[in-house]
Amino acid sequence: MQINPPPQGMLTLVTVLVFVALGEGSMMSFEDSVWDSPPYFDDSTVREVTAAAGYPAMLRCRVRNIGDRAVSWIRRRDLHILAIGIMTYTNDPRFQAEHSEGSDDWTLKIRSARPADSGVYECQISIDPKISLGIHLNVVASHARILGGREVFVRRGSDVNLTCLVETAPAPIELHWARNGRPLDFSQRGGMSILSERRARTSQLLMSRVSPRDAGNYSCYPMGNSGTDAAFVLVHVIKDENSAAMQHESSANFPHHASIPIGFAVGICSVLGLLMR
Repeated sequence: MQINPPPQGMLTLVTVLVFVALGEGSMMSFEDSVWDSPPYFDDSTVREVTAAAGYPAMLRCRVRNIGDRAVSWIRRRDLHILAIGIMTYTNDPRFQAEHSEGSDDWTLKIRSARPADSGVYECQISIDPKISLGIHLNVVASHARILGGREVFVRRGSDVNLTCLVETAPAPIELHWARNGRPLDFSQRGGMSILSERRARTSQLLMSRVSPRDAGNYSCYPMGNSGTDAAFVLVHVIKDENSAAMQHESSANFPHHASIPIGFAVGICSVLGLLMR
């Protein structure tokens, strides 16, 4: 007896039904396992962040299995909701939320961070119950220091090297120079250059063949900081190196207020005269 094979469409339908019957349980368990896995914070999230005043502060929160949910940023000290997803909810334009689609990273950026911005910021996920992770931000003011004394005496025609460094801020940092309160104008003078090492937080001001017009009050200050955080040095340009050294030494060794009263000196001389008789 000849058995005709079933039509192609019927065979396909039977195959699908058999596959569904055999694999339905495993498929459902796989989907359930995916959707039942709650979101969690990755251990690589940095919990302590230090930023320099005047520079951007970046708070990054890494969340796994977040699905279609969004991350909220909350400032703990006043419970202010700063952002939900990439939408910000603050009148301070320095705050900005960043996130790339498909990425596990959620970032709160604070442009031109201030010491007053220091504190704890919570990265929160809206599930039941809600989970959050606190990130502590420390914004430090950048104080500059110029190596050497407060005053520098240089001979006319010699070279000058002023070195400025910042010790109280994380690298990298950018330093600027000014003379008598105004930024240096390199177009007005040749032979002047600046060597900066942002990672080392140092900056060198080099001037060749100085003249009396180069004298003045030089300052070094970190970008984004007020003048109170600047360092100052007064540069004197003189004609004779020996006269400058004598002037500096005399002012240091013989203060103007140190003097001997005349009456006291006369009394001493009288006593010595009586003893020698």
